[in-house]
Amino acid sequence: MELHNRDVRTDVRELGALVGDVLAAQASTEAYETVEDLRNEAIRYRRGDAQSRARLHESVDGLSSNREEIVARAFTTYFELINLAEERERVRAIRNADDEGALHDSFEATIAEFAEQGVEADELRELLEDVLIEPTFTAHPTEARRATVKAKLRSIANHLEELDERNLTERERNATWRDVTAEVTSLWGTRQVRQRRPEPEDEARNVGWYLENTLFDVVGDAYEEFEETISGEYDDVDCPKLFEFRSWAGSDRDGNPFVTPEVTDETLERQRAVAIEKYRDRCKRLSAVLSQDGERYAIDDRLTESLAADAERFPTVVEEARERYPDEPYRQKLRLMRERLDRVDDVRPGEYPDGDAFLADLDVIAESLRADGQDAVRESFVEPLRRQVDTFGFTLASLDLRDHRENHTEAVAEAVASEGVDYRGMDEDARQEFLTGAILQDDPVVDADEPGDVSETTERVLERFSELAGWQEEYGQQAIDTYCISMTEEPSHVLEVLFLADQVGAVSLPDHCGLDVVPLLETESALNGAERILGALFDNEAYAAALESRGDLQEVMLGYSDSNKENGFLAANWDLYENQRRIARFCREEDVTLRLFHGRGGSISRGGGPMNEALLALPNETVTGQVKFTEQGEAIAEKYANPRIAERELEQMLDAQIRARHEANAEPTEDVPDAWVDAMTTMAPAARETYRDLLNTDGFVSYFGQATPISVVEDLNLGSRPASRSGERTVEDLRAIPWVFSWTQTRLILPGWYSLASGIDAYLDEAGEEEGLETLREMYEEWPFFRTTLDNAGLALARTEPEIAAEYADLADDELRERFFPELIGEYERGRELVLEISGRDQLLRREWLEESLDRRNPYVDPLNLLQANLLGRTHRTEEEERTLRLTVNGIAAGMKNTG
Repeated sequence: MELHNRDVRTDVRELGALVGDVLAAQASTEAYETVEDLRNEAIRYRRGDAQSRARLHESVDGLSSNREEIVARAFTTYFELINLAEERERVRAIRNADDEGALHDSFEATIAEFAEQGVEADELRELLEDVLIEPTFTAHPTEARRATVKAKLRSIANHLEELDERNLTERERNATWRDVTAEVTSLWGTRQVRQRRPEPEDEARNVGWYLENTLFDVVGDAYEEFEETISGEYDDVDCPKLFEFRSWAGSDRDGNPFVTPEVTDETLERQRAVAIEKYRDRCKRLSAVLSQDGERYAIDDRLTESLAADAERFPTVVEEARERYPDEPYRQKLRLMRERLDRVDDVRPGEYPDGDAFLADLDVIAESLRADGQDAVRESFVEPLRRQVDTFGFTLASLDLRDHRENHTEAVAEAVASEGVDYRGMDEDARQEFLTGAILQDDPVVDADEPGDVSETTERVLERFSELAGWQEEYGQQAIDTYCISMTEEPSHVLEVLFLADQVGAVSLPDHCGLDVVPLLETESALNGAERILGALFDNEAYAAALESRGDLQEVMLGYSDSNKENGFLAANWDLYENQRRIARFCREEDVTLRLFHGRGGSISRGGGPMNEALLALPNETVTGQVKFTEQGEAIAEKYANPRIAERELEQMLDAQIRARHEANAEPTEDVPDAWVDAMTTMAPAARETYRDLLNTDGFVSYFGQATPISVVEDLNLGSRPASRSGERTVEDLRAIPWVFSWTQTRLILPGWYSLASGIDAYLDEAGEEEGLETLREMYEEWPFFRTTLDNAGLALARTEPEIAAEYADLADDELRERFFPELIGEYERGRELVLEISGRDQLLRREWLEESLDRRNPYVDPLNLLQANLLGRTHRTEEEERTLRLTVNGIAAGMKNTG
């Protein structure tokens, strides 16, 4: 049976033609012809039918300001629609493979493999109980599109799904395509570039959209699939809770002064309101289903007792429910459950105190249906809601607080100074001793509500901690129970947060600790000092008590972005791998359960790449079953905007994690041959040295500023957070996102491969070319870490276009260009050669569909790059030219499907 009516070529062809039709109608036939000339000339060069881009340059140079804007808008719109076509093709691939039983990385295949290998039910049960996957959505500014534009694109995507998956009459098809035409016409007239920075509330609502409109429904479907898969091979294994969703949007204060306590409070309130409304709606739907006649069907004792308890709690409401639903006990119960939901955040008593209490009532209904032989009703209608409540609770997504460690140190120093304590003058040991004593004593040291005359930074920090206790009381501890410390370097940085939480009552040791305090290790020194930092904490009386009250579970966050920006791609990856192993071994020796929090970004240089491959490439020692990772920017939209793709993402995460945990149980300490470790310990330092030499070379920062659109990116209104921590243009101070974004725009994806070749060559010089390559090929074939690292570098190399990058290099001063660009291209060419040689492939990409996607896009991105470089080269730009320049950034980001 054919599942689909279309294919990607049809979608691309028809959507591309539609853009042309709209362009001609909304602008002019001449404008349409200009865009077509540019497109065809770019294709001619790519196909080898033109010797150079000279004609393309002439066409771009000859554009009027108005025509420049139209060209940028046309290509940007084209890419937005082609992205939808490729999303639809991914859905087709998922559905077809599922229908044929040929999905790779599938939970079904893994469970079947476990059964074939003789994995017993008890072992599978333990594996599943170990697993907890926590995608954490951030507000990091890597989403270039406006919310309005995204909404229009989602509407078009829904129409494409209807055309592809439904059997429509010709009249219906024409009507649907007419709607697509109307949406694209509206999209053409919509401003693509934000005129103001999004506020933190906007970012929180954006994250909430995916939770509310996609994941909330997908979770129930996913669990149903998982349970069906397990029951096909194992009779008595239930599927436990496997996923939790968390968010930084509205609570991440690091470098963002606009995330105030008011923003966090509003986010918590809105998320709870959304969750309550969702559950209320589901209870109404369930009431339409559970209309069983109480005279014909028995209910169990627990439901009878529950109704009796409700009668005492709400006598008037119970009477009304009995009158409305006589002899329909399930409907009566659901009416009372809606009443309790209505009273959450209400002055009237009787509300559900938390999601667990609501879940307990659903359990009563489920068990009564089971006892009465109505499993089909229970499984189809009650279980999905139970899974939703178990996953989202009343919080939708638990919030993590985060701030830079310097702010905590300043706040502690200023707050205790009024008590005669010279915290600033203490060394590290003295600080730890002071903080420990202060945490363990009963009386508070400072009054966080009335700190006296302190700086604005200290006032903000103390206000946040004061509010924390109130948030946990109002919304439940699970709503906001993690505090992440950026740039942690010392044990005192962790103890400072514990101290501040203690001062406001969120911590009261030894009985209560309302926070997981999470060090974020980002720098080389912090990563290499992880055992020292954790060792001092585990030995600390106060922290040990806090850890015990949190179940002896220590969360440690690893910063991929800043680690890469500091050390370069290869060295950062090896540092992270080695230090993960050391941290895991240390925690195991200390009998502490480790949960690693991977601070990944969307781009390769920031830890991006397929999540299932990344999970499988983690060292065995680190795979405790629990794992947490950031999801951000355009990666959120790519993974979670479409329900089918979102469900597939969840399946691949679970499949990878359960396989990794099974392997870690079989081999707790990964057996990595000494020769492989030796190779990496030669390559990584050499790569780091080459990378740092580049960044530290006099004039490089100037070159970066002249040969990339960083000045435009900084002012693009991508997110509410400033582009740099201090406003200075230095590589150290610049945030990782604009650093990567700027290089990506120029098609020189330097952060994803620079110094890789230097590192490998250093090893080949030491080991000998032939023997060294043989070892590297063996590492690629047999070591998931190295294979994933090299494949990710290969992807960044494949997306690099030296000829386009040269257009931007020409914008720099001649002396700077000649000093830096040849070196960058030399490293690129050698890296490309080595990746092909080690992988044994003829091409950098090992996914055919990805190569097709790049081939499809490149000729269309080229004119935008030439136009952007042309605009950047102008000493003075009009307001219209500035708008066009910003629009080219959006267009290239859409064409590359990546920002930072």
